[in-house]
Amino acid sequence: MAVDLEFETKPKVVLAFIDSLIMTKRSSQHIIRNTDQLLGTFFQPIMFLILFAAVFGGAISAVLPPGVSYLNFLMAGIIVQTVAFGSTTTAIAVCSDLQKGIVDRFRSLPMANLAVLNGHVISDLFRNGISTVVMLLAGLVIGFRSNANITDWLSIAGIILLFTLALSWLSAIVGVLAKSVEGVQWLTFIIIFPLTFASSAFVPTESMTPILKAFAENQPITHVVEAVRALMLGTPANEHILMSVIWSVVILGVAIPIASWLFRRKTS
Repeated sequence: MAVDLEFETKPKVVLAFIDSLIMTKRSSQHIIRNTDQLLGTFFQPIMFLILFAAVFGGAISAVLPPGVSYLNFLMAGIIVQTVAFGSTTTAIAVCSDLQKGIVDRFRSLPMANLAVLNGHVISDLFRNGISTVVMLLAGLVIGFRSNANITDWLSIAGIILLFTLALSWLSAIVGVLAKSVEGVQWLTFIIIFPLTFASSAFVPTESMTPILKAFAENQPITHVVEAVRALMLGTPANEHILMSVIWSVVILGVAIPIASWLFRRKTS
């Protein structure tokens, strides 16, 4: 009884924060206990990095600026591609919870309605953070070198964190709307795949056709890639850092209220 009274006296914001932490712990434990997710977190980014560097390195090096190796050019694009596809795990997890009925059980408990979404989103930040660190270590082993200082690396971490958060909340919308986990997988694929490949992640936009170049240069993933790449290589970032932050904030401003409203409506 004393414990119940203690919780009843806490502000609702504090209780919602505690509920979100509990759901974050639950979602994070799934990463450790699910062997498939754990292997994907470690080996998928390394596989993409090595294959892209080996397959496209010779052909694309000719169109890169003098003195820039394809591996150094590629690293930012692979990182952003990994967090973009990794953020879709939020949609799969949300849809899975809704399909299995676990959310109905949570509704019988005195917990914040949006704690489930918060837990999955924050857990994805951890997962993508691990993938990014693993990829950077693998890149250093095969020859990646950066001119970034401590301030630059902190800026890179902030940009990636903010963009991952934005994509995870956008992914949460798909997870609530989709009727099956299979539907989530193809829906997120047709959204993320064109954005990552029709960007400057793997090739310079100057080599693209005019229409594709116009699209690639004015979409969020290109701005994030160019911002991270410039900070890593010590080249001018121009407006890319500002635009990557603006895009992330706009996506968050749209995705959070929509995902929250849809989740409340579906679970009420």
